[in-house]
Amino acid sequence: MPLLAIALLAAGTYAFRLVGPLSRDRLHLPDHTHRLLAMAAAVLLIALTTTGTLTETQDFAGWSRPAGVLVAGILAIRRAPFPVVVLAAIAGTALLRLAGVS
Repeated sequence: MPLLAIALLAAGTYAFRLVGPLSRDRLHLPDHTHRLLAMAAAVLLIALTTTGTLTETQDFAGWSRPAGVLVAGILAIRRAPFPVVVLAAIAGTALLRLAGVS
């Protein structure tokens, strides 16, 4: 049964992703709607990042994780290479946890 569910979800996901490119010429949205959709995607990404950064099992995650995300954010704004951003965030979080900051 789980294999069937996985196959159905995979097929549904593929079909859902295929509808976008196939209907691109048939569906015309106003420019205002395009801007709103772009802003909505950014807001959703920020909300997911904030929730994942600040909470762990409905409690505050501690200060080391937000500090690591802050380091990653600063490096990303300065256009550091992605592996450097990830490793710096990991190192910053790990060093704070080793120092006893939760």
